[in-house]
This record gives sequence, structure tokens and C-alpha cells, in this order.
Amino acid sequence: MMTTIQAGIPRQCPWRSSFGIVGTPLVGIVKDGKKLQAQRRRWNTKASRCQLNVETPPVTEWRTVVEHGDDKLDICRVINGMWQTSGGWGKIDRNNAVEAMLGYADNGFTTFDMADHYGPAEDLYGIFINRVRRERPEMVDTVRGLTKWVPPPGKMTGAYVRDNIEISRKRMDVKSLDMLQFHWWEYSNPAYLDALKFLTDLKEEGKIKTLALTNFDTKRLQIILENGIPIVSNQVQHSVVDMRPQKQMAELCQLSGVKLITYGTVMGGLLSEKFLDANISIPFAGPPLNTPSLQKYKRMVDAWGGWSLFQELLKTLKNVALKHGVSLPTVAVRYILDQPSVAGSMIGVRLGLSEHIGDSKVIFSLALDDEDRESIMEVTKKGKDLVTVIGDCGDEYRRV
Repeated sequence: MMTTIQAGIPRQCPWRSSFGIVGTPLVGIVKDGKKLQAQRRRWNTKASRCQLNVETPPVTEWRTVVEHGDDKLDICRVINGMWQTSGGWGKIDRNNAVEAMLGYADNGFTTFDMADHYGPAEDLYGIFINRVRRERPEMVDTVRGLTKWVPPPGKMTGAYVRDNIEISRKRMDVKSLDMLQFHWWEYSNPAYLDALKFLTDLKEEGKIKTLALTNFDTKRLQIILENGIPIVSNQVQHSVVDMRPQKQMAELCQLSGVKLITYGTVMGGLLSEKFLDANISIPFAGPPLNTPSLQKYKRMVDAWGGWSLFQELLKTLKNVALKHGVSLPTVAVRYILDQPSVAGSMIGVRLGLSEHIGDSKVIFSLALDDEDRESIMEVTKKGKDLVTVIGDCGDEYRRV
């Protein structure tokens, strides 16, 4: 069972999601795709009217723009993920963490992703952005702080939504949140639409620059768009193992202009040389699965096809890496950045404990060719269809 999840636990929220192997057939739009297909002309008309961005930028660009109408935000395509500040990856020293954030920003990695429940992440960003204002004023306009709000699924009022967004604004020490990504635990409770409408009001007031989602499925994303909510992106799990976003989600994104921001792209470090030829079935024989992310994504490997098939995938990725003179995780990230509708991919940062700036820079100069992609797909097609096993994007957080 999966009990540790990327979306985390919201403030004072007693609910936890488990990841079950038994999937549930999706309904409506994601059942047979007919409703989505029928919507194409309407989405194309809306995209034209709202001036949505429907083109994927060249893969060599460091930055891209996510947008909806007049709402625009340019971000680095490799995003610093701050889940690792929430505990479980080693003790974080505040001063060292902020120095590390400055180091990433100095090297062009100026977009940071966090959440209200990622331990001190928002507070660290507040200290960091003040250092940038004082010491690197020329960098202020390129730094981006993307945060998430993950409320318990109850009644949503304007005052409740406003109060929670104020907490994040104060912690991050910004007048306006660059991006607020919204998560909702229970689709059976439609109050997520109320919350999003109140968030849209706050955006119109200038408290939020762009409004986004995290871990929403295709059906609910369409409902949200049909309700006139100006969504610029949906943050979802996406890796060479988990290609669910390229099933139904990417099609709707291409039609509507919504972009994907991906996490789990290196699977917490499983997609690396460290686990190539590793025997983890015998205690202490291989690298330990000693972080929440490694444990989480090992369960995803089990659901997809098991450790033996995963080893075949790692060997294939390593061969591609050797061909281009790069690391294995560099290939894994580049492969996902090349997928339709993907604006950016997250790489977790263990601030003050380790860094991967060099490898991350190489991502932008790596160009995979057809032979590379075909060799990777030859292995991935042997795995199970995770839409059938788990469900659509984000459904792993709603399985009990």
C-alpha cells in the first residue's frame, strides 16, 4: 500500500491516500474518449478566443511560458522541487538551504516548486527571495516560486480560501504568488469548483498571478475549464515508467493550451546509475530505499512491471546515455521534456546536502534521436498500462 505521497498531507488534514493495484474503470470522457473527441471543435474555438498557448517550445530552450489569455508566467523548464525539505531526506539547515537555492538560481535554475505542507519550503523561499532582492536585484524578474494549496475536502468559502492563500503569501514574502497549484482529495465533493472560483477572484485582485492544478485527472480538468477557470498547467506524475499523462491528458492539453508540469521524472533517484544492476531483494545487498520518494516510486515500478523489467529499462537508458556522453537521469528527464504538452519537469533538490547542477545543465544540450526513443519505447511497451492498473493522472491519490 502507498501511504507516502507526493501531494503530501494538508494542514490539519487527517486523510491519507493509499495506492492500490486494482484500478477502477474511468467514466465519461476518459472511458472511451468519445466526449473528448466531440469537444475538439469547441476547444479549438475557445483556444483561439482566449489566446491560449498551444505550441510546445523548442526543446533547447531553458525557459517557456505557461499561459491562459492574459495570464502568463515564464518558467525554467527544469524546476527545483522542494518536497525534499519536508523531512525524510536528511536534516535541512536553513542557511545552507538558502545558499543552495542561490546556487541553483545563479546557474539559471530559477524556478522553485513547493507547497503549503512541504515543511519549511515556503519559509525558505521567503528568505531566499529577500536575499535575491538585496544581493541579486537583476535576477528578481526571472525567479519564480510555484506553490500548492492542498485543503481538506470540506465546504469552501471565500474567507477560508483567502485566509489560506494569505498564509502562503506571508511565508513566501511576496505580494502576489507566481503560481498557485490547487489539489483536491475527493471528486465526490464538487466544492473544488467553489474553491477554484474563489481562487480566480484572488487572481483578479492580484494576489495570484497564474492559477494551476496538481494531480487532477482529464475528466475533472475538462469540467474545470468548462466552468471558465483560467488554468495554465496541471502538475502530474510523469516518467519513462509512468506515461499516463500521454494517454487522455495530453490530448486535452493540446486542445485547450493547458501545459503539464511533471514530477517523479527521475523517480526519486531510481532512474539513475546507482540502481543499475542493483539487487534490492536481499537486505543490505543493494542501495537502500531510504527516502519517501524512493519507496513511493519502487511501488510504481512494482505496479508497472517489476524490478527485472526495470533493470532492462535502466540498461537501455544507460546505453543511450553512453552514446551521448551524459548521465542516465539526464536521458530520463530529456525524454519527458520532449513529450507533448510538457512545459517543465521537476528534479528534487536536497538543499545543502547534495546538488545536481552540472547534470541538469546538460539536459538542455541533449537531443535524443529516433533511435534513442525507439530503443526506450521497445522496453516501456513491455510494462503494464498504468491507466488500467491505477487510473488516470492523480488517481493514485484517490485509491483507498
